Amino acid sequence: MHQRDSWVLTFWLGLMVMGCLVFMQPGWAGEPGTSLGRTRTSVERLLPERLKAAHEDVVGYQSKRVSLQALPGLNDYRASIHLHAEDSDHTGGTLPELLEDAKRGGVAIIMLSDHYRPPRDFMDGWRGMHDGVLFIPGVEAKGFLLYPDASIMDMMESSTQELIKATTQGTGLIFLSHVEERVSHPMDGLIGMEIYNRHADANDDMEVLAALVMMMTDPKQLPVLKEMLRLYHDEVLASQLDYPELYIGKWDEEMQKQPVVGIAAIDCHHNQVLVMKMVDERRVRLGTIVDDDDEMRVLTADVRPGIPELTKGHQPGDVIAQIDLDTYYRSFRTVSTHILAPELTEPAVRAALRAGHAYVSHEWMCDPAGFRFVALDKASATSDAPEPSNFHIMGDQVPYDTDLVLVAEFPVECTIRMIKNGDVFAKTDGARIEHAPDGPGAYRVEGWLRVDGEDRVWIYSNPIYMR
Repeated sequence: MHQRDSWVLTFWLGLMVMGCLVFMQPGWAGEPGTSLGRTRTSVERLLPERLKAAHEDVVGYQSKRVSLQALPGLNDYRASIHLHAEDSDHTGGTLPELLEDAKRGGVAIIMLSDHYRPPRDFMDGWRGMHDGVLFIPGVEAKGFLLYPDASIMDMMESSTQELIKATTQGTGLIFLSHVEERVSHPMDGLIGMEIYNRHADANDDMEVLAALVMMMTDPKQLPVLKEMLRLYHDEVLASQLDYPELYIGKWDEEMQKQPVVGIAAIDCHHNQVLVMKMVDERRVRLGTIVDDDDEMRVLTADVRPGIPELTKGHQPGDVIAQIDLDTYYRSFRTVSTHILAPELTEPAVRAALRAGHAYVSHEWMCDPAGFRFVALDKASATSDAPEPSNFHIMGDQVPYDTDLVLVAEFPVECTIRMIKNGDVFAKTDGARIEHAPDGPGAYRVEGWLRVDGEDRVWIYSNPIYMR
């Protein structure tokens, strides 16, 4: 998508060099956020006391979590979609690293999104089971995530409609990506869209990266930054997270016209590893692991007076500090797509995603596994039977019936919002909501957790469509 994903760092370093960040002194917090549920700026969320409070709330939720079994005949597989490894000069991560972090993080499915690099065929990447993790190759191109069944290299330069048709042959999937750049793009022929994109949040909230750079170039704050990441890495990354109102608004609008599957995009390249190198006693280079030295910004003691203390005892060319922000493992915890499928095979996963049998979750707050949103008859909803025998799940299209009831269950108590056609029509606090639909429409639910005094969205279900 971008020529270099480290452009954000370059931009802020440029401002620093020009002396335009004098307002970011200790205590600066910026303007309050306007996103739903937000009461603090991202920089305020980075304060050590705020990170600690958020972490304590997260630990509390996890300790209260109740295990929920998957619905009969289905398994809850954690998937990471829109990932980059070994696919460009601005991608820092490797496939073996991606695999190891997936295993460590309990990720069962990796859906790659290679940058388009003809004549290389993106379908020649890792595919199938690798040490217990299912890999599905794909490509990020022309504003989409494409996951065809087989090579479509001969169609990549075709018209948009021809490309969509070629991709979706058989069990192929195609999703609208980076919605912030193409809000008005029609959904005709597409399987679904990203309803959250981590990269978009980062680009929309660059003050956090600027604050981290300021800490990294301050000898007193550098140890604090390292300790923050050691203790509260998840919370540091989550400081930028907002409710994706623009994405969700488009999704709610489009799903009233046709089924639209919602997925999450991690968009991780493992390239946000900040590196500071010594030039001389009064100058350092600052960039990322994917930058050559001549691409890094040179900062002087005139801009950052603590540089002489940082360079003391080092030689020119030495790496003075290196801060790893976006490991695959941490990115997995930021957001995931959970897929409900009968087995861990590519055909089963493709079929489940195509049908919308999935939900999105910000894992860092609490493990969502076992979450369910179903439509079933009222008798089954009030039955003492441990599991319903006849039910409809997320993504299903169901004839509207006054005998049906919508039920959502969560592994921990939260604020639950039930939404019809974009409007909240039921809300409760607890681990379960049960409500009868009030007519045809697209029904979905959200779960929200209170973290350090702020309401933070945790789970987004795909809709059940009442026709």
